[in-house]
Amino acid sequence: QVQLLESGGGSVQAGGSLRLSCARSGSIGRHNCMAWFRQFPGKEREGVAAIYPDSGGRHYADSVKGRFTVSHDDTDDTMYLQMNDLKPEDTAMYYCASDYVEYGIWYAPRFFENWGHGTQVTVSS
Repeated sequence: QVQLLESGGGSVQAGGSLRLSCARSGSIGRHNCMAWFRQFPGKEREGVAAIYPDSGGRHYADSVKGRFTVSHDDTDDTMYLQMNDLKPEDTAMYYCASDYVEYGIWYAPRFFENWGHGTQVTVSS
């Protein structure tokens, strides 16, 4: 069983920054990918960023590329999402996910079976 715990959400003004954390523990097994998703009220969950810790490979949604940076600390198996130049449209519940995922499909929620409970990010104009 894999456990994921997100933290770092909050309320900021447009142009501000937040740093989200996802601490992973438990039986990781073949898990090779950790990812951030977000969900707007009444909308489908969408991929934000992903990282393959063993290789350092990173992926981003077009909407956040250049503003967000995903990273992983191998010492405590924690994934981070540094979010800069936040916009009101970034307001959402952000979720951490972990699983074995082939390159190219990181953005699809259906390929992840392990999820955190989410942390809220609110950006005001």
